[in-house]
Amino acid sequence: MADRRAQATSRNARLIAWLAVGLMAILIILGMAWYGLSAEVERRVWHNIAERPSGPMAFRFLLQPAMAFLAALHDGINDARLGRPPYFRTLMRDPARRNERIREAFLSTGRILLLGLGMDAIYQYRVLNTFFPGEMVLVALLLAFLPYLAFRGLITRIARWRILQHPHPGPSR
Repeated sequence: MADRRAQATSRNARLIAWLAVGLMAILIILGMAWYGLSAEVERRVWHNIAERPSGPMAFRFLLQPAMAFLAALHDGINDARLGRPPYFRTLMRDPARRNERIREAFLSTGRILLLGLGMDAIYQYRVLNTFFPGEMVLVALLLAFLPYLAFRGLITRIARWRILQHPHPGPSR
Protein backbone atom coordinates (compact mmCIF):
# COMPACT_ATOMS: atom_id res chain seq x y z
CA MET A 1 0.00 0.00 0.00
CA ALA A 2 2.77 2.45 0.96
CA ASP A 3 4.73 1.51 -2.16
CA ARG A 4 1.70 2.22 -4.36
CA ARG A 5 1.22 5.58 -2.65
CA ALA A 6 4.91 6.45 -3.21
CA GLN A 7 4.61 5.53 -6.89
CA ALA A 8 1.49 7.70 -7.26
CA THR A 9 3.26 10.59 -5.54
CA SER A 10 6.27 10.15 -7.80
CA ARG A 11 4.02 10.03 -10.86
CA ASN A 12 2.21 13.17 -9.70
CA ALA A 13 5.51 14.97 -9.06
CA ARG A 14 6.70 14.09 -12.56
CA LEU A 15 3.42 15.27 -14.07
CA ILE A 16 3.57 18.56 -12.17
CA ALA A 17 7.23 19.10 -13.12
CA TRP A 18 6.51 18.47 -16.81
CA LEU A 19 3.46 20.74 -16.62
CA ALA A 20 5.59 23.52 -15.10
CA VAL A 21 8.38 23.12 -17.68
CA GLY A 22 5.92 22.89 -20.58
CA LEU A 23 3.96 25.92 -19.41
CA MET A 24 7.16 27.93 -19.00
CA ALA A 25 8.28 26.97 -22.51
CA ILE A 26 4.92 28.07 -23.94
CA LEU A 27 5.06 31.35 -22.00
CA ILE A 28 8.59 32.08 -23.25
CA ILE A 29 7.51 31.44 -26.84
CA LEU A 30 4.44 33.66 -26.38
CA GLY A 31 6.54 36.42 -24.85
CA MET A 32 9.02 36.30 -27.72
CA ALA A 33 6.22 36.29 -30.31
CA TRP A 34 4.29 39.16 -28.72
CA TYR A 35 7.09 41.42 -27.54
CA GLY A 36 10.29 40.19 -29.20
CA LEU A 37 13.72 40.92 -27.79
CA SER A 38 14.98 44.47 -27.66
CA ALA A 39 16.72 46.84 -25.28
CA GLU A 40 13.34 48.43 -24.54
CA VAL A 41 11.82 45.07 -23.60
CA GLU A 42 14.81 44.27 -21.41
CA ARG A 43 14.52 47.62 -19.59
CA ARG A 44 10.79 47.11 -19.07
CA VAL A 45 11.30 43.60 -17.71
CA TRP A 46 13.90 44.64 -15.14
CA HIS A 47 11.95 47.78 -14.20
CA ASN A 48 8.78 45.74 -13.63
CA ILE A 49 10.65 43.11 -11.63
CA ALA A 50 12.31 45.78 -9.46
CA GLU A 51 8.87 47.29 -8.72
CA ARG A 52 7.26 44.02 -7.62
CA PRO A 53 8.67 43.70 -4.06
CA SER A 54 7.29 47.07 -3.01
CA GLY A 55 3.89 46.59 -4.63
CA PRO A 56 0.84 44.48 -3.88
CA MET A 57 1.32 40.76 -3.29
CA ALA A 58 4.84 41.33 -1.95
CA PHE A 59 4.32 38.36 0.41
CA ARG A 60 5.27 36.04 -2.43
CA PHE A 61 8.84 37.36 -2.25
CA LEU A 62 8.99 35.59 1.11
CA LEU A 63 6.60 32.71 0.41
CA GLN A 64 8.19 31.26 -2.70
CA PRO A 65 11.81 31.31 -1.45
CA ALA A 66 10.59 29.83 1.86
CA MET A 67 8.88 27.00 -0.02
CA ALA A 68 12.03 26.52 -2.11
CA PHE A 69 14.00 26.35 1.15
CA LEU A 70 11.74 23.58 2.46
CA ALA A 71 12.16 21.56 -0.75
CA ALA A 72 15.93 22.14 -0.62
CA LEU A 73 16.01 21.16 3.05
CA HIS A 74 14.48 17.77 2.29
CA ASP A 75 16.70 17.14 -0.74
CA GLY A 76 19.88 18.54 0.83
CA ILE A 77 19.58 16.34 3.92
CA ASN A 78 18.90 13.36 1.68
CA ASP A 79 22.02 14.22 -0.36
CA ALA A 80 24.12 14.35 2.82
CA ARG A 81 22.77 11.00 4.05
CA LEU A 82 23.55 9.41 0.68
CA GLY A 83 27.05 10.95 0.60
CA ARG A 84 26.36 12.84 -2.62
CA PRO A 85 28.47 15.89 -3.47
CA PRO A 86 26.89 19.34 -3.00
CA TYR A 87 24.24 20.04 -5.60
CA PHE A 88 25.69 23.04 -7.41
CA ARG A 89 29.13 21.43 -7.58
CA THR A 90 27.60 18.45 -9.39
CA LEU A 91 25.80 20.76 -11.81
CA MET A 92 29.00 22.60 -12.67
CA ARG A 93 31.58 19.80 -12.62
CA ASP A 94 29.84 16.53 -13.46
CA PRO A 95 28.28 16.62 -16.94
CA ALA A 96 27.34 12.93 -16.71
CA ARG A 97 24.97 13.57 -13.77
CA ARG A 98 23.96 17.14 -14.60
CA ASN A 99 20.68 16.27 -16.37
CA GLU A 100 19.65 13.88 -13.61
CA ARG A 101 20.24 16.53 -10.94
CA ILE A 102 18.38 19.23 -12.90
CA ARG A 103 15.47 16.79 -13.30
CA GLU A 104 15.50 16.30 -9.51
CA ALA A 105 15.30 20.06 -9.01
CA PHE A 106 12.29 20.39 -11.29
CA LEU A 107 10.58 17.46 -9.54
CA SER A 108 11.12 19.19 -6.20
CA THR A 109 10.12 22.69 -7.33
CA GLY A 110 7.38 21.94 -9.87
CA ARG A 111 4.53 22.95 -7.54
CA ILE A 112 6.39 26.03 -6.38
CA LEU A 113 7.02 27.09 -9.98
CA LEU A 114 3.35 26.61 -10.90
CA LEU A 115 2.33 28.62 -7.83
CA GLY A 116 4.77 31.36 -8.84
CA LEU A 117 3.43 31.48 -12.39
CA GLY A 118 -0.12 31.73 -11.09
CA MET A 119 0.72 34.42 -8.55
CA ASP A 120 2.55 36.50 -11.13
CA ALA A 121 -0.34 36.15 -13.59
CA ILE A 122 -2.68 37.53 -10.91
CA TYR A 123 -0.21 40.32 -10.11
CA GLN A 124 0.13 41.32 -13.76
CA TYR A 125 -3.63 41.30 -14.28
CA ARG A 126 -4.42 43.33 -11.15
CA VAL A 127 -1.46 45.73 -11.07
CA LEU A 128 -0.08 46.05 -14.59
CA ASN A 129 -3.39 45.51 -16.42
CA THR A 130 -1.53 43.56 -19.08
CA PHE A 131 0.21 40.23 -19.59
CA PHE A 132 3.95 39.70 -20.04
CA PRO A 133 4.43 35.91 -20.27
CA GLY A 134 8.24 36.00 -20.30
CA GLU A 135 8.27 38.03 -17.09
CA MET A 136 6.08 35.43 -15.43
CA VAL A 137 8.69 32.77 -16.14
CA LEU A 138 11.58 34.97 -15.04
CA VAL A 139 9.91 35.91 -11.75
CA ALA A 140 8.99 32.27 -10.99
CA LEU A 141 12.56 31.14 -11.66
CA LEU A 142 14.06 33.98 -9.60
CA LEU A 143 11.78 33.38 -6.61
CA ALA A 144 11.61 29.58 -6.59
CA PHE A 145 14.22 27.80 -8.69
CA LEU A 146 17.32 29.90 -7.96
CA PRO A 147 16.76 29.87 -4.17
CA TYR A 148 16.33 26.09 -4.35
CA LEU A 149 19.65 25.76 -6.17
CA ALA A 150 21.43 27.98 -3.65
CA PHE A 151 19.89 26.42 -0.54
CA ARG A 152 20.28 22.77 -1.52
CA GLY A 153 24.07 22.80 -1.70
CA LEU A 154 24.38 24.83 1.49
CA ILE A 155 22.02 22.50 3.35
CA THR A 156 23.92 19.46 2.08
CA ARG A 157 27.18 20.86 3.46
CA ILE A 158 25.63 21.72 6.84
CA ALA A 159 23.88 18.35 7.10
CA ARG A 160 27.05 16.46 6.16
CA TRP A 161 29.00 18.39 8.83
CA ARG A 162 26.25 17.65 11.36
CA ILE A 163 26.20 13.95 10.46
CA LEU A 164 29.99 13.74 10.80
CA GLN A 165 29.96 15.61 14.13
CA HIS A 166 27.08 13.61 15.62
CA PRO A 167 26.96 10.16 14.05
CA HIS A 168 23.69 8.39 14.70
CA PRO A 169 24.32 5.14 16.55
CA GLY A 170 22.98 2.03 14.92
CA PRO A 171 20.17 0.02 16.49
CA SER A 172 21.22 -1.88 19.59
CA ARG A 173 20.52 -5.59 19.79
